[in-house]
Amino acid sequence: MKTDILIVGSGCSGLYCALQLPRDKKITMITKADPESSDSYLAQGGICMLRDEDDYQSYVEDTLKAGHYENDRKSVDIMIRSSQDVIRDMISYGVRFAKGPDGALAFTREGAHSNKRILFHEDITGEEITSHLLARVKELPNVTILSYTTMIDIIEKDNECFGAVVRGQDGNLFTIEADYTVFACGGLGGLYRHSTNFRHLTGDSIAIALKHNIKLKNINYIQIHPTTFYSEKEEDRSFLISESVRGEGAKLYGKDMKRFTNELLPRDLLTEEIYKQMEKDGTKFVWEDLRPIPHDELVRHFPNIIKHCMEMGYDVTKECIPVVPAQHYFMGGINVNYESKTSMDRLYCVGEAACNGVHGRNRLASNSLLESLVFAKRAAGDMARNWSRESEDINSIVDLKQYKDKKLDERYHIMVEEAINKANGGRPIKVAYREIS
Repeated sequence: MKTDILIVGSGCSGLYCALQLPRDKKITMITKADPESSDSYLAQGGICMLRDEDDYQSYVEDTLKAGHYENDRKSVDIMIRSSQDVIRDMISYGVRFAKGPDGALAFTREGAHSNKRILFHEDITGEEITSHLLARVKELPNVTILSYTTMIDIIEKDNECFGAVVRGQDGNLFTIEADYTVFACGGLGGLYRHSTNFRHLTGDSIAIALKHNIKLKNINYIQIHPTTFYSEKEEDRSFLISESVRGEGAKLYGKDMKRFTNELLPRDLLTEEIYKQMEKDGTKFVWEDLRPIPHDELVRHFPNIIKHCMEMGYDVTKECIPVVPAQHYFMGGINVNYESKTSMDRLYCVGEAACNGVHGRNRLASNSLLESLVFAKRAAGDMARNWSRESEDINSIVDLKQYKDKKLDERYHIMVEEAINKANGGRPIKVAYREIS
């Protein structure tokens, strides 16, 4: 196949990038599962927005403090300053953010935020945003989406990307030649025992970057979400109990049913406190109590959490639920500049797979959707402004026979785990599905 732009992934960053690209460019999007099976759909809490200039310094400080001041401050400024523009775009696409009685946008607060600056739609904000982006993309005649199509490798010569080698739904290998390629393929939660991510998200872009010496950054910066519904079944994706729940008043208890921490600590610090309590109690989970939240607010704001817990046998209006920390977000990734360009020519990376330094060591709640959208739009703008073509005989640099190795995926997974553990000082990541010492 030949295309102008290849986008690998169908989450909010890839979709928004496609919407921002020129309509005269042929765009091919591939996704490892169906288009709806992206982590963007799973985001519950919301998306941040700079409310006014008075909140700017506070928002910056909250982001830096959560990130242990390891954030790239220019990236943080770009994200915050671009937030209102992105939200206007989302509303124009039909996204329905919650509103107050006066019809104005309603804002909520989450852990480590000093002010209410988070827009939301019930407890399915990610689904609300991403489903509308997908609907708008499907209306574009210049975009083709290929489901159940997996990137196996990129086509590269002299540090220049000319597309990708992919495996189709029928299992056959083929190439997609592209003038520009965009990685928007998410994180690596599929490698973990407890993760809120879809199981097919296994850090493929990181493995390919390792193979081609594309620069990476902070790949051991992996965020553990403090509260996911505990399940004994290893194959289950961990269901996230949104940070907004604690922002609205939910409490955490040990096995003695007593509070043991401040529920609004940044995620990494709260996770440490929960692990300590689990070790002290000799348990695999702690208890979360949603009953302190006013009943009407609980029902209005968190209907899907209530529904899931009920399906698992717990009535949150009458009893506590078991929760456990789980891998949630990848702050590190492929090193990109402020326009989302990687160290390889003609290759961009956006969303969770990318590291532009916004999050530092730890991500502030509800900055993920915003960061993904802001820098996806910048990637599209950079490609459009600097468009050029570079022809190459890809048949001379690609031999499909080498990709018929049935253990290739497993080898990629091991590459990623080994690289992360090496970056982590040789210490295995605590909740890794398959630890490598």
